[in-house]
Amino acid sequence: MEDPTEYPRRALVAEINSGDADRAELERKYGQVWNTEELSRDFEVTGFMAPFVVVKRKSDGVKGSLMFRHSPRFYFNFEKS
Repeated sequence: MEDPTEYPRRALVAEINSGDADRAELERKYGQVWNTEELSRDFEVTGFMAPFVVVKRKSDGVKGSLMFRHSPRFYFNFEKS
């Protein structure tokens, strides 16, 4: 079965992981940023398909998604679903 999102996601993964984006740069561009430990503290991850993770916020049960970059591993751009 072909995934119609595969090629756009791969392009987005390449874009997100190009260069040396540090936490401060991601915060300027997307707002709040989480490392892996912070993500585990604030969210329950229910699924992923790079560069996205599906999450449930622990504080209020709101479901949504985050984007992530591989190295360094940061999660950002929370969007409620």
